[in-house]
This record gives sequence, structure tokens and C-alpha cells, in this order.
Amino acid sequence: MTVAVHWFRNGLRLHDNPALIEAHNNAEKLITLFIFDETTFNPKWYGYNPMRFLLESLIDLNNNLALVGGRLYILQGNPVNIFKMIKEKIGLHFITYEQDCAHLGRTRDEKVKSFCDENDIKCIETVSHTLWNPKSIIEKNGGVPPFTFKQFQNTAKQIGHPPSPVGNVDWLSVIFEELPASIQDEFKNLHNPTPETFGIYPEVPENLTSTYRWYGGETRALEQLKERLEYEKEAFVNGFYLPNQVNPDLLSPPSSLSAALRYGCLSIRKFYWELTKLFINKFEGDLLPMYSVTSQLIWRDYFYTMSIDNKNFGQIEDNPACISIPWNDIKIPENKKMLECWKTGKTGYPFIDAGMRQLMQEGWIHHVVRNSLASFLTRGDLWISWVEGLNHFMKYLLDADFSVCSGNWIWVSSSTFEQLLDCPLCVCPVSYGLRLDPSGEYIKRYVPELKNMPAQFLYEPWKCPESVQKQVGCIIGKDYPNCIVDHTIASKGNRKKMLALRVSMTNENRVPHCCPSDREEVQKFMYLPDECMQQLLPLENQDSKAYDIYKSH
Repeated sequence: MTVAVHWFRNGLRLHDNPALIEAHNNAEKLITLFIFDETTFNPKWYGYNPMRFLLESLIDLNNNLALVGGRLYILQGNPVNIFKMIKEKIGLHFITYEQDCAHLGRTRDEKVKSFCDENDIKCIETVSHTLWNPKSIIEKNGGVPPFTFKQFQNTAKQIGHPPSPVGNVDWLSVIFEELPASIQDEFKNLHNPTPETFGIYPEVPENLTSTYRWYGGETRALEQLKERLEYEKEAFVNGFYLPNQVNPDLLSPPSSLSAALRYGCLSIRKFYWELTKLFINKFEGDLLPMYSVTSQLIWRDYFYTMSIDNKNFGQIEDNPACISIPWNDIKIPENKKMLECWKTGKTGYPFIDAGMRQLMQEGWIHHVVRNSLASFLTRGDLWISWVEGLNHFMKYLLDADFSVCSGNWIWVSSSTFEQLLDCPLCVCPVSYGLRLDPSGEYIKRYVPELKNMPAQFLYEPWKCPESVQKQVGCIIGKDYPNCIVDHTIASKGNRKKMLALRVSMTNENRVPHCCPSDREEVQKFMYLPDECMQQLLPLENQDSKAYDIYKSH
């Protein structure tokens, strides 16, 4: 009898899984497995929260397979060696899996494809982690990825709507094949693994009692989808889109599905089409506006397309998606110390510190807070490379995906050398935070040292009189750190660096790079008020001549 292996990687779900359907349709027996492989997995790359979410997703997938008579084998080792042993012990005719857009994953997959070619095994790769096939976007765009989101949108429109979700597998007709004990032993099959299985432990005690606990798995993701659709429906009724970006809520349980999408516990195409149907039913229209919630999903595809053929997408050197910037050298002790203060939430700026501590406690931060943290580290204050921020986020964010996370960091940092993002107020760690959390409750939740600080000093505790500091039990410089940098001075200096860079971009040395499409896109992405946008053009008089030179090129 013919045997197919469906190899779960990112698409950790049974619904809308075309590769799983291919396995069932092409073979008489089915094996389902997940592999912690040596190419794409290293416990040192994972923080406690992301690892727990991943393992919960695998356990949930195994439970759902058990309901239809199957099981998920969670193996450890080289995929080629695993498939080779399956072929020898059982026979193997088909291997199916979902497309991986990351370079490490694609390198691994090429080795599997070569093995299949050499052993008369049919390898079937399907596209379901993205709305469109990134390769099709690139081909339609003349063989190169679109460098702006608007350009991506225009290219995608030429291709047409994303495919609709596929139906479910007919589980009554599936015959599951068991893996022999010899294979399970050889590749250390895991039963109900936890982060501790891999030597990963909570980074801070608060992990055990965090305000919000994220749960991985398809079951919870589909429940969250229903909740999110109700949330979006209410927003549609009230006449606006992106409800949690129009009015960011930093304190309530998050409505984000980003972690479920990252691991494929929820199909991106199901999410997209459910939202589309919701809009059509409500407004009798056939397309969602550009800045509806589906725009956020399309941003995700944009970054996947930028990365799929770019092995250097997560670095500065030889990366065509970004500009090479002379960031501060973190080998210098002072810069290294500032980076460490940013990572641990000890910058002396309460809003920044609250965001960084939430990351370590819960593994998630609201999109608009992430922008503030990224700006502070890079162009706003510390002038430290976005790569340092990327590496930290990749380890601790639940939804950290190489393509999307890299793309966001490139856009917020490197592309901010575009004049469109050159407003000194946009990235102020005080005023930006006040707009998002005027009551200061977000700060009090994650920076408990300041919980008794009077409201007027909560965002600028260094201005609090010493007598009041003693009264509330928080001495600045002792119980809570002094500011590691003066934002006013640092932001002015960094703005001059940006200007110098723009002026240097003549026709001879200006390079294409990931950048904003226009002012509206910047305002939506960064959650900026009109007064910030009004400061962008014209620039200050002393900058206008230099900007004219830049603009002419």
C-alpha cells in the first residue's frame, strides 16, 4: 500500500490544510509528524513563552488527530534521515508540506527534495501560510519583490483575490500508519513535551502569574477567531476599521491572532475570507477598504515576499531590502550597557520599560507599543542597529516570525531614514506613551516601582521632587533608574544623522530599499496624530534645501 507522510511545520492545524489533503488523496496510508530539526531549531533561540505556545500547539494538534483516529509524532533529528528510515522500515511514496518562506527552512527543504528525487518519492509543497504565493507576486512584479506596500498591493490586485480555504479531510476514509518503535526511539519521539523538556525555563517569576496567559493550538485559535469577528463586526457597525489601532487598548485581553497565524494554528486565508464575508454581508460591498483589518494581513504577505529569495533579510550586510547605516558599535561598553538596559526594561523611560517588561512576562506587545520600542532603540534615541532588536524580539515574542519580524524592524528603522518618518514628536517616549495610555495604568501594571508615583510625574519620574519620591517609596536612581539618554538631545542628533544620510543619497549611490509608500501609510502604521504629520512637510528651514536635493533624486 502507498504511504504518505504529512510533515507539519508552520501549518499546525487540520482546517484549510491543502498539503494534508494532498497526502490523503495520493496515498492509502497516512503518517503525520513534526520534526525538531537541527537546521531550523535550537533551544537557545527560544524564550519560555514562545516555546510553551509552540508545544501547546503541537499537543492540541495531536489531540485533534486522536479524535479522528490518528496521532502526531514529534520527532527530533535530521528530516532526511527520518524519511530515509521510514522508507526502509515501512515504505514511503509521498511527502507533503506547506511552503516555508524563511531561508533556513527553504535550505532544509531543498535537501528533502533532493532526497525525494533520488528515491522516487513524490514531494508535494503547497502554499497556505500566505494569502498569495510570494513567488507569483515576484514573477508578476517583473522578477523582483515590490519595495513598497502599495506596490505590493497593486501587484496582488493584478493576480486577483487570494484562494479560498480548502475543505476538510474526509477522516472516515483515512488509514493511519503507525511508526515502528525503532524509529520513535531513534529519533526520540516526544510525548506531551514542555519547555523544560528542552531546558527552557521562565525568564522572570512573573511568567507564572502574568496578567494575560496565551494558549497555543488550533482549538483556541478558532475560538479566538469567533471572538475577533464579533469585535470587527461591532467596529463595522460603528463605521470604522482597525478598531484596536484606531483606539489601541493596552490593558484588556488582546484580540490579536498574530501568534496563531505565526504557527498556522489559524489559516490566514480563513481569517481573510471570514472578514471579507463579514464586510460584504454588512455593507453589501465586494472589497474591503485599503486600511481595513485585511490590510494588516496583507502586510504580512508583503514581508514574506520580500524575504523568500533574500537569505540576508535578517541582517544589514548584503541585504537589498534595507540601507546600510553606521549604527553605534555595541562593542563599546557604553553602547552595550544601553542595549542591555533596553532589553531589561531599565531605560528610565517608564513607557519603554513597561513594553519591554511585558515582552518578557507575556511574550506579546501591542503593535503600536512595538513601534515605540523599535524607534527608541534605533533612530529615535539609542542609534543601535535594528538587528539587535530583531534578535531579542525573535527570541521572546510569541508571534516572532523571521520574515514578518525582520520586515517590521527594517521598515520602522532603516526606512525611517525616509523623510516621511522624520517627525521628532512621533517617537518621543513620553508623548507617544501618553497618547496611548493617558491614565498610566499600563505603566503601573508592568513597572510596579512607579505604582504610587503621582500621575503628573508617571511618564517623567525624574521631574518628581525628592520629597515626593521618598513619600511614595520610589527614589529615582535607586528604586527606578535614571534616564540612560536625554531624548531631546539624542533625537536632535539622530535627526541630523538622518538628514546627512538622505543628502548623501545621490543618483550614484541611492539604493532601492523597503520603505513607506506615502504619508497616509506612515500615519496608519505608526499610529500618529495629525499634528505629527503636519510637522513633516515643510521641514525646518535649515533642512529644506537639503531635502530638496534629496527629493530631486
